[in-house]
Amino acid sequence: MAPLLNLGILVSGRGSNMDAVIGACLKKSIAAKVGVVISNKPEAPALQKAKKASISTVLLEHIKGEPKEVYDQRLVAELNKYGVDLVILAGFMRLISPVLLKAFPNRVINIHPSLLPKFPGLHAQKQALDAKVSVSGCTVHFVDEGCDTGPIILQQTVPVLPHDTVQTLSERILAEEHKLLPKAIDLMATNKVKLHPNRQVIIES
Repeated sequence: MAPLLNLGILVSGRGSNMDAVIGACLKKSIAAKVGVVISNKPEAPALQKAKKASISTVLLEHIKGEPKEVYDQRLVAELNKYGVDLVILAGFMRLISPVLLKAFPNRVINIHPSLLPKFPGLHAQKQALDAKVSVSGCTVHFVDEGCDTGPIILQQTVPVLPHDTVQTLSERILAEEHKLLPKAIDLMATNKVKLHPNRQVIIES
């Protein structure tokens, strides 16, 4: 039996996607385990949730005036300390530098609440409503040096209803995120995600 993929989850807030991943790992529905949860925010509810699940946690706050590359050096050291294979950005409200990407080449993924390349960056649900689209959704993608521009691994559509608000649309998209992220992690864990040199992702059956 192949060893479980060891995950490092980076989070800044409540950690609902983190919860979904932890739950999938505990149910053994994905071939992975959570080795460490790291947050840059001491008040992040995700830290307490992870502790209750008996998962190692690290608070890694940003030091005033510290370049993001220096912060990411500290981040890489913590991830390596826990033997992390794959880095998951699950609501981590910091821009990632090449320091992290070079330390974990093609091993950093993110979940985003839109059908990329549409509506990257912050407030994607509001962007979708403002654009009056009929369909939005969520995307799991590899992280690169751009803002939500990395190769797409999986997407799931969510209809935009006539009377949707940012909150109602966000809630329906989030429910799909909770399913899509563990699915993408399992594909990574079972070596079914192939990233070609042209940056195209192929999912093998």
